[in-house]
Amino acid sequence: MKQLQFRMHRYVFQPTLVGIVVTLICIPLFIKLGLWQYNKAQQKQAIHEAYDQAKVDKALKFPLELTDSKAINIDDWKYKKVIVQGVYETKYQFLLDNQVEGDRVGYHVITPLKIDNTNEYLLVNRGWILGKDTHTELPIFNTPTGKQTLTGQVWVPSKKIFTLESSDNQSIASAQSGNQPWQQVWQNMSMEKYKRSVPFVVSELAIKLDQDSHAGGFVRNWQIPAERITSNLGYAYQWFGFAFTALLIFIYTSTTKIRPENSSDKL
Repeated sequence: MKQLQFRMHRYVFQPTLVGIVVTLICIPLFIKLGLWQYNKAQQKQAIHEAYDQAKVDKALKFPLELTDSKAINIDDWKYKKVIVQGVYETKYQFLLDNQVEGDRVGYHVITPLKIDNTNEYLLVNRGWILGKDTHTELPIFNTPTGKQTLTGQVWVPSKKIFTLESSDNQSIASAQSGNQPWQQVWQNMSMEKYKRSVPFVVSELAIKLDQDSHAGGFVRNWQIPAERITSNLGYAYQWFGFAFTALLIFIYTSTTKIRPENSSDKL
C-alpha cells in the first residue's frame, strides 16, 4: 500500500497509518465529550432561568391526578409556583435527615397534605428545623390543624439515590397496614418508597412551602442546588482544546522539512 504524501515547497506531509487512525479516533471523541459538557451547561442554565421565573410568576392551581410519572411530563411542572388547599396528615409525616442550614445540621419536615375535595395527597416540604444534640432524640415541632392554603414551588425529588436503608417489601407492607411503627426519620427522599409505604394515593409532584406562606412552615431559605455551570463550560472548552491540540500534533508529527541538498526537483 502506497503511503499518502503531499509536498509543499520544502515540506513533506507524510502521515503514518497509526497517526491517521489515532487522530480519527481522538478528535471525534474529544468533540463529542465537549458537546456533552456544553449541553449539560445549557440544560442547567435553563433550569436556573425556570427557577427564577417561577418565583415571580403568578401561582398556578396545583394539578390533580398526577399520580403516575409515566402518564405525565413532570418536567413541565418543575419549579412552577402553585397554590393548593387541604389538611395536613401528621400520621405519615417524616423528618428528612442530614439537612444543613448555615453550619448547623438538622432536618427537613415532610408532611403529606390531603388535597381539598379529593382523595389525593401531596408531600409538602415545610422547611428546616434544628436537630438535637443527641441524634437519637428527635426535635419537637407543631403542625397546624384544619384547612390550609399553601403556596410553594413544585419539587420533583431525584430518583438517583444511594442508600444503605433496607427496602424490604415486608417491612413496607407492615408499616402500611399499621402493624409496624411509622419510620419517623428518612435518610433520603424516595417518592417511590413513600408511595409504597402509605395507604393513600400520592401525587408525583411535591412542593417546597413558600417563604411567605403561613401554613406551618419553618426555616425556608430555599436555594437551587449549585449546578456548576461554569465548570461544565470549562470542561467543554477543555475537550475542544484537546481536539484542536490532537490535530496540531498530527500535522506536526506528519510533516518533515526537506534538507536543501535533497530539495531539487527532478523534472
